[in-house]
Amino acid sequence: MGVQIFNSLTRQKEDFVPLEEGKVKMYVCGPTVYNYIHIGNSRPVIVYDTVRRYLTYKGFEVTYVSNFTDVDDKIIKAANELGEDVSDLTNRFIQAYFEDITALGCQKADSHPRVTEHMDQIIEFIAVLIEKGYAYESQGDVYYRPRKFEGYGKLSHQSVDDLKVGARIETGDKKEDALDFALWKAAKPGEIFWESPWGQGRPGWHIECSVMVHEHFGDTIDIHAGGQDLTFPHHENEIAQSEAYTGKQFARYWMHNGYINIDNEKMSKSLGNFILVNDIRKQIDPQVLRFFILSVHYRNPINFAQDLVEAAAAGLERIRTSFNNLQHRLTATANLGEEKDEWLANIAEVKEQFELAMDDDFNTANAIAALFELSATANKYLLEQNTNEEVLTKFADTLSTLANVLGIELDVAEELLDEEIDALIEERIQARKDRDFKRADEIRDQLKEMNIILEDTRQGIRWKRG
Repeated sequence: MGVQIFNSLTRQKEDFVPLEEGKVKMYVCGPTVYNYIHIGNSRPVIVYDTVRRYLTYKGFEVTYVSNFTDVDDKIIKAANELGEDVSDLTNRFIQAYFEDITALGCQKADSHPRVTEHMDQIIEFIAVLIEKGYAYESQGDVYYRPRKFEGYGKLSHQSVDDLKVGARIETGDKKEDALDFALWKAAKPGEIFWESPWGQGRPGWHIECSVMVHEHFGDTIDIHAGGQDLTFPHHENEIAQSEAYTGKQFARYWMHNGYINIDNEKMSKSLGNFILVNDIRKQIDPQVLRFFILSVHYRNPINFAQDLVEAAAAGLERIRTSFNNLQHRLTATANLGEEKDEWLANIAEVKEQFELAMDDDFNTANAIAALFELSATANKYLLEQNTNEEVLTKFADTLSTLANVLGIELDVAEELLDEEIDALIEERIQARKDRDFKRADEIRDQLKEMNIILEDTRQGIRWKRG
């Protein structure tokens, strides 16, 4: 079985067959850069980074594009409040975004286009929609007519008559219909603007992604992805704009991740439970946050709570400890183990379980369960009196490879100890050689107070920070 994707457009799992064999065109809606990203924003970044990694692991050549909205009502408001130029503000938060996602183990997209870099293409795109009768100019604004597009509502699975005016769609006297949405907004006094055939102004929200997809990929892409909240109106409007412009299918597979709640409540500024990635990664290992988010299937809601995050941290530590013990044994093994076929078969079986989970609509929760099983099996093998280098290597390589597919780093570099700690560890080693176990225990306790935990193994003393 190959990869199957739950397609939001059809509301069912479908075999993934890209337009061009072996190649994937993938577009993910990026952030509006007026502030640091919050943990809700981080979920699609982590999820679709993992999708990209797995498709690459399966042998596909993935071209991944994710945009920046760098002109918008919220951006203009934030810039005015801070007394800052719009471009300075957006550049600052774009840099902050890259720092946050890098900490979360996410790779940059192949391209990160910005709205302000595509203004000529946006104006041309709008002009074509006006020419085709899908859009109209009204007092310096340009609006799209959803009722003219046959099939409007097919992504959100609502009829035009049942649809309510959604987020960022404003009613007003300039419109022919309350459902019409802005493609171009006339500039207000003091706002940033661009010249257009309809006067000075800037683009509406939805048009930017249609244009950037078309500029980077052409008429049709394989996967379009984003958060569940974007299904309507943003993605619905993208389909209407793009398919009216090209006359062709816009995206073959639509993927939407679920929400993040905070202690079982919706995250919002009004409730005071709004958590920025820039803040939380100073308190917990960002890899723990990634591991936590991937521990739930991407389409399901996820609850961010202290006990659940701590459980994720403990789970990740178990896998890392297993991997480190394998690495440590490899430096000391005498290669005496002869019974290896059964162990190698066990490794292959768990690897297959991992791939079956990921093939099934990128079920990272079950994939992590396979990682736990692999590390537990490795721990059993490490209890063997005699171990085999080939088996140890296969365990370590498979754990590392599969964890990397999830963007999880196992081989965490040990921090350099300062001279005082280094001297204490050496003194403890000598105390044990001298059978001065009282002093050895005193040093262990002293190091523990310094947040250094020692582990006595058959291969020698290992340490980790608590």
